[in-house]
Amino acid sequence: MEGLGVLEEMAELTRQGEAFALATVVWRQSPSSSQPGARAIITAGGELHGWIGGACAEPVVIREAQQVITEGTVPDGMTVIPISCQSEGALEVYIEPVLPVPHLVIAGDSPMARTLASLAGALGWRTDLIRGPDFTPEAANGRSMIVVATQGHGDEDVLEHAVAARPAYLGLVGSRRRGATVLGYLADRGVPRDQLDRVRVPAGLDLGRTTHQEIAVAILAELVQLRASGALASGAHGREPATESARQAGPEGGRPAGRTALVIDPVCGMTVSADSSRPLRYKGTDYYFCCAGCRRAFEQDPHAYLKRETRC
Repeated sequence: MEGLGVLEEMAELTRQGEAFALATVVWRQSPSSSQPGARAIITAGGELHGWIGGACAEPVVIREAQQVITEGTVPDGMTVIPISCQSEGALEVYIEPVLPVPHLVIAGDSPMARTLASLAGALGWRTDLIRGPDFTPEAANGRSMIVVATQGHGDEDVLEHAVAARPAYLGLVGSRRRGATVLGYLADRGVPRDQLDRVRVPAGLDLGRTTHQEIAVAILAELVQLRASGALASGAHGREPATESARQAGPEGGRPAGRTALVIDPVCGMTVSADSSRPLRYKGTDYYFCCAGCRRAFEQDPHAYLKRETRC
């Protein structure tokens, strides 16, 4: 994948609401196989799409990209990472995180709901305002934030649908007494208690006696606060969308598919991928190598490299 293919993949990941990083080669030292302007996309799961260099560069770029995605910001200055590579080439790679736009789903059609939708839109959030009877679990996913603002008009049915979506945030607009009644009713209908315990009632920061417009501000303030603290990180609360779950679910419940395990070559010190390197078992431990030459050197005198590793 290169050129327009990278741009098309970026558009698709953005449409799906997935976080990723864009890596661009800005400088090269011969004989590196990459060229300035070469680009690749790295997903949060460690999948690389595109081309920024061969086996020497990919594991390091994947590792640094995943760190940038986690932090959500571009580091100040330049990070120098020595790579012991037989080609003796070098690269400068600019890595930029591309984080999904927050998705807010508001179920209800009150003045408060419309005010909340307007405020969230002003922040650039993707906002869906849906009438209570029209709301379905498919309107949201594990990254979404849902506010049920039906305010007495079918609260129980709408909240049950919202719980089934297992969003990152779920709040019910109403008093604590009203909320307890609704949650108790849903518990009697068989909705699991652990899911009901995640419903915030009342939604929003407690600002005391407020108007409908001020309730909208309180709810938005709570969402901003939770997002800034990382409490709404994808996967921490609620399920992922079906496509994401299918992509990341590893066999036998093991390491998610596509997530790259990075290890250190004991001979040259290079970071390599355990999935594609040349493993060698020695005294019950697996060692991984960037190339056949390093593997052969270790086979001939493993003690020399293990002794050096111990000193470090």
